[in-house]
Amino acid sequence: MAEHTVLFGGKPVQLAGKPVEVGQTAPDATVQDTSLAVRHLDEWSGKVRLIAAVPSLDTPVCDTETRRFNQEAASLGDDVVILTVSMDLPFAQKRWCGAAGVDRVITLSDHLEASFGQAYGTLIPEQRLEARAVFVVDRNGKVAYVQYVPDVAQHPDYDAALAAVRQAVGR
Repeated sequence: MAEHTVLFGGKPVQLAGKPVEVGQTAPDATVQDTSLAVRHLDEWSGKVRLIAAVPSLDTPVCDTETRRFNQEAASLGDDVVILTVSMDLPFAQKRWCGAAGVDRVITLSDHLEASFGQAYGTLIPEQRLEARAVFVVDRNGKVAYVQYVPDVAQHPDYDAALAAVRQAVGR
């Protein structure tokens, strides 16, 4: 298997965990929501899930990305849930969402076990951060779209991710 790397601060870093591929069953992961409740990604089975992994909501690209997906959520309908996963503490996520007016994206923290980062191959072990990536999981729990953004400082391909969501919904 080829190295699973991205650029972080302009330098290649090895990601931990196995990369997720289109067509496979989406892995479950244990994360924490902003109320400190332990959650599992499988709780949203039966819905189309757009899962965005970001290094930290308190950075410009992550801020813009999460706001963009929050804005797009209104047009995607009730069959879609948007989850943003970072290593930010739940308190920081809650504060950020309140300040940013983000109310349609569910922010989830991977800080406890790095369960998501390991399961989805997004963990940057040296910094204990998530690499930027976007996954779309269909109603049946199959991965329909994957993008590991090659440089964490870059934006994901919003149009491709949203097109994959619409296709999974049947629009």
